[in-house]
Parts: sequence; C-alpha cells; structure tokens
Amino acid sequence: MTNNVEIRKLTSMNDLRKMQEVEEAVWQMTPNPVHQTYTALNHGGVILGAFDGQEMVGFLYSFAGFDGKQVYLCSHMLGIKPCYRKDGLGERMKLKQAEVAQELGYTIITWTFDPLESLNAYLNLHKLRATGAFYKKDHYGSMNDELNEGLPTDRIQIEWDINMASPAKKITFDENKLMIDVTENGVPKSKLEIFNPIDDGWFVAVPDNFQFVKKRDINLAKEWRQKTREAFQLLFNNGFIANDFIRNHSKEHSYYYFTKK
Repeated sequence: MTNNVEIRKLTSMNDLRKMQEVEEAVWQMTPNPVHQTYTALNHGGVILGAFDGQEMVGFLYSFAGFDGKQVYLCSHMLGIKPCYRKDGLGERMKLKQAEVAQELGYTIITWTFDPLESLNAYLNLHKLRATGAFYKKDHYGSMNDELNEGLPTDRIQIEWDINMASPAKKITFDENKLMIDVTENGVPKSKLEIFNPIDDGWFVAVPDNFQFVKKRDINLAKEWRQKTREAFQLLFNNGFIANDFIRNHSKEHSYYYFTKK
C-alpha cells in the first residue's frame, strides 16, 4: 500500500491544516498551531507530508536547532495513520527528510523516542544507523495521549550524522553481557551487577510490543520503565551509546546494543 504513497515538502497554510488533522488522528490531542509550524517552515524547518492520492496519511515535522556550538535539524514529530505504518513508510520519510536537510546545509538531525518502543528503536538505530546519545528521564512530564498516558515519558535522544551513514555490522549476542534479561513470564530481570565500564558491547532487553504490555498490565509496564531506565542511565553515564538494535523474532523481546563512543 505504501509504495503508492508520495512524500513531498509541505509549503502552504492549507498543507499544514491537513497536517493538523493527521496529528489529531494519530495522537488524539490538540495539534500544533498552524502559525507555529508555518513559522518553523520559513526559518530552516523541514515539514513533509505523505500522500495517498489527495489524502495526507502521514507527516514529519522538524525545525532548526542550535546548542551553542552547532546548528542541526530538530525532528520533533513523525505521525502516520495506523493502516500505513508498515512496509517502510516511516523509513522513507526519514530518508526524504535527510535529503532535504542536506540540500539546506544540515549535517546532523536529532530527535527523541521512547526507548521501550521497539519498532522505533529498530528504525532509528538499525535501519537509519543513527545513534542513541543521551537518556532523558521523564523528558516531557505527564502526557495524556494514548501512547504515553500513565507512564513517565523517558526518552533516548538520537543523533544522526546524515553525511556519515555506516553499514550495520554483524553483532554476536553475548548472554554474559545482558544487563536486562526477561523471565519466562515476561518480567524484566535486572542484572546490573555484571556491568564493568571497561568492557564493551552490552545488551538490554525490551518488549517487542510495549503498548500491548501496557494495556494488559500497567504495573508490568511501569516495571519495564524503571528497570530499563536504571540500565540505560548506567550505560550512558559511563560513556556508552546505543549503537544498534537486534530484533528477536523467535521471542517477545529484542535487544539494544551499547558500545563506547
């Protein structure tokens, strides 16, 4: 289905009003004001729409950022209607974003994502070859949309050097370096005592479908958040980055792979 979807830059106020409709449909919350997105668009921002014929089925909203040292593109929101979320549309939109960003002179794109959302982790770290650079505890505070309600909004911040894409390397999984394991009942098992900051190549397990876990057992979801937070903070604070993500199709969980910067 998504092969017929066209991805193009949004340029008009009418385009941005259509984007609001998609945003509201995806998150069931008040969308960004058009005057704000239009201002971002005209001051270094990149805003894309995905169209199936005349219908907008997805959008990507990013704006210019500066940290006191370098200019970068801050990718704030990627929203796709549910029936269009497979077949690689998200990846296509990110690659189009990188293409447009390069034309504008950007070299770095950054964004945040929920580390327990495995599909996003696989796209960001494995397919796009970006890296997870920082961990942000409860980054947005309390949020009431369907995806975030009831849980702290922890995030990993991605840094994507769009001029330095590298092919994925073969990773040998090592159970002796698994800092978060999973019991037979799907409960996270912390093994932080094995961590040695001198060693390289650590793994952290996460659920394949965190939203399913959350709907079935909110307390289990909170336990996943807390235990993985402890592992992620320990790794990031000791100079490691999230370098890849391994899908485990035979089980209900997958793995982050951390290396030294």
